[in-house]
Amino acid sequence: MSRNKKQVEIPSTIQTLGPAKIQSPLLDSGNYRGHPQFFQEDDVRIPSDILWSGGQPPKEPGPTFELAGPRSKIYFDSSKLKCAVVTCGGLCPGINSVVRSIVLELHHIYGVRNVVGVKFGFQGFIPRYGHDLMELLPETVADAHGRGGSFLGMSRGAQDIGEIVDALERLNIGLLFTIGGDGTLHAADLITEEIQRRGLKTGVIGIPKTIDNDIAYVDQTFGFSTAVEAAARVILSAHNESTSAPYGLGLVKVMGRHSGFVAVNAVLALKDVNICLIPEVNFDLEGDHGLLAAIRERVVDRGHGVVLVAEGAGQQYCAGDPAEHDASGNVKLGDIGIVLRERITEYFKKNGLELNLKYIDPSYEIRSQPANATDRIYCGFLGQQAVHAGMAGKTGMVVSMLNNHYVHVPIKMAISHRKQVNSLGALWRSVLESTGQPPLAAA
Repeated sequence: MSRNKKQVEIPSTIQTLGPAKIQSPLLDSGNYRGHPQFFQEDDVRIPSDILWSGGQPPKEPGPTFELAGPRSKIYFDSSKLKCAVVTCGGLCPGINSVVRSIVLELHHIYGVRNVVGVKFGFQGFIPRYGHDLMELLPETVADAHGRGGSFLGMSRGAQDIGEIVDALERLNIGLLFTIGGDGTLHAADLITEEIQRRGLKTGVIGIPKTIDNDIAYVDQTFGFSTAVEAAARVILSAHNESTSAPYGLGLVKVMGRHSGFVAVNAVLALKDVNICLIPEVNFDLEGDHGLLAAIRERVVDRGHGVVLVAEGAGQQYCAGDPAEHDASGNVKLGDIGIVLRERITEYFKKNGLELNLKYIDPSYEIRSQPANATDRIYCGFLGQQAVHAGMAGKTGMVVSMLNNHYVHVPIKMAISHRKQVNSLGALWRSVLESTGQPPLAAA
């Protein structure tokens, strides 16, 4: 399904704050009492590589990961523990559902009564911004899962790691839950290192968040299902526009900076797209085998068409100043949607061909959606598993779904490389079968 860049050899062992010696309160819970099978042991692991060739296991098997779930022994005394939750980066469907799940699990299952929300990302730790903490109680998050956005607020941009850890010390935080993407995970890794350098006993648990679905060793990030569903609705609108006008063309741009998972899954959800462009597959714009010629053939022969482009595709055609960076350190992308709209319109006009082009960019609408039912269920599990891991004294890790199992992945492994669509894999092949598009490049 996906392709990974060259992987860095990083141990998959999960760090701990110390021995877990306290009996879990779950052992006295009516639902858990007498059912030891509900608890997981640290020596149960899930392999990352599950494909065998020639009936034989891999000669060089990939890493294995610790199975997530409640432990019979925990590290923290619930009555003395103070937890913090922070949401960082850009919006994504399901953020509020994850926060809600964490709060409810801490309060009702582990009896933790002191949980705070950090406002507006890592800014909330820095005194000069003046953001107040929010007390998080079950009633605070009661209806949070029905709303899009983040009720805690979010922000981009690096903050001083030392100041963040200063705040954790000052606030007596024993367990920090960070919800965010690649930049947030890099920061969480540095926070973990600074905590260890100071000899503190504060755990850091990450929940990966990105619509692009490009985090390593994570089958699917939360919010992705909702994003694909929303993108499919927009594609249907573009299809209806294109078929309702002579020589109509719908052009849709969706999120996907370096990985085209939203685009390819949206194609397969509807199968009304005729050309799909993703960052992982280069294409020619000009020439007999280029994109413009392919669009011309489709629109002239069939009378209509739909082109779907991920935001990171075709960046070589977005001429501009030397690369700028946003507050999170990401390279600002050129607007490939606008470029294609102009080049397609110019091409048809130059060749004396009629064209009715409708361009739709739903990016911000998609990311601010409330999570759908599938994502809300997934967010609930992620929050629960994050709390189980944190209470057991795990640190420097993210909760992941891998090969249909919830696992613990070291943060350093999650940020070691980017997950991308395999241009020679079954997923992209299915897209090509659905669209029927040509290679779009000179042989």
